[in-house]
Amino acid sequence: MAAIAAVATMSALPTAQAAETDGTRNAIDQALLQTGTPTGFASVNALGQNGTTGGAGGTTVTVDTTDELLEAIDTVGAMTILVDGTIDITSKQGVRPNKTILGLGDDAVINGGGFEFYRSYNVIIQNLTFTNAEDDAVGIGQQSHHIWVDHNTFVNPADGSIDIARQADYITVSWNHFDGTDKSMLLGHSDGASGDAGHLKTSIHHNYFDGSTQRHPRVRFGEPVHVYNNYFRANQLYAAASTMNAGVLVEGNYFQNVPFPCFSASGYADSDPGRLVQRGNIFTASGSCETAGTVEEPGDYYDYTLDDPATLPTTVPAGAGAGNL
Repeated sequence: MAAIAAVATMSALPTAQAAETDGTRNAIDQALLQTGTPTGFASVNALGQNGTTGGAGGTTVTVDTTDELLEAIDTVGAMTILVDGTIDITSKQGVRPNKTILGLGDDAVINGGGFEFYRSYNVIIQNLTFTNAEDDAVGIGQQSHHIWVDHNTFVNPADGSIDIARQADYITVSWNHFDGTDKSMLLGHSDGASGDAGHLKTSIHHNYFDGSTQRHPRVRFGEPVHVYNNYFRANQLYAAASTMNAGVLVEGNYFQNVPFPCFSASGYADSDPGRLVQRGNIFTASGSCETAGTVEEPGDYYDYTLDDPATLPTTVPAGAGAGNL
């Protein structure tokens, strides 16, 4: 991440007074601001954006109230937004381009609502716990691109944890903990959204799908969707589903106690079949992975190295989720 240009506060207090009142707000350890670099589709040079850098090069603010957070995410220009403690929001709140939203420590929480992306781009969401979202916790749509969702924990959203739709592209979802969630991740919002064909390019890697129910992910139309090096544990309905002629590569994952690891050739629910290729996965006390057709290779877009899937039941729970940067 580039050097931070300035450290500011959303408080109305003058800088010196704010620092005196709360030393964390302006004396931020620079090590906390290191978000790393995404791999997968968020790293690709495309659509006028060379990878995903978030708020690098802009100001840094620390927020600990609803009003401060909403003001920060609606600010034009590059900004790193440090979330301190629990902040309550409602519905889905829009995030403007060129932002890093980073939780401080291991207890930064967004409660009651979530973030929405409408023609936004170059955003990093990292080290946050999303609880009790009344809709989707993270909704990426309307041609948004280069979004990196990394090292977050999702608990009890009313709808999806992460939805990606409406021609969004170049997304990476990595090292997240889906803690008993129901509808974990949907790519493509409906069977009629054929405009998503050739879009929804998404990399999903090193996530812990922990006792979660379904949609890990469920995909319509998008290609390629690269699902690799994830740990699927006790998913009640299914892990991944490719429908409506989507193209999904399921590679190097570990499935444990998952009755239906993959749907594709048979479609799913009312959706028509999709295409799905599986290779190098481990299935323990799990069903078989249904495959169909061929899929565009993600390696044509970016370089990647697979971890040994046998290590994932140890490494992924230890490293995924908020507090594990």
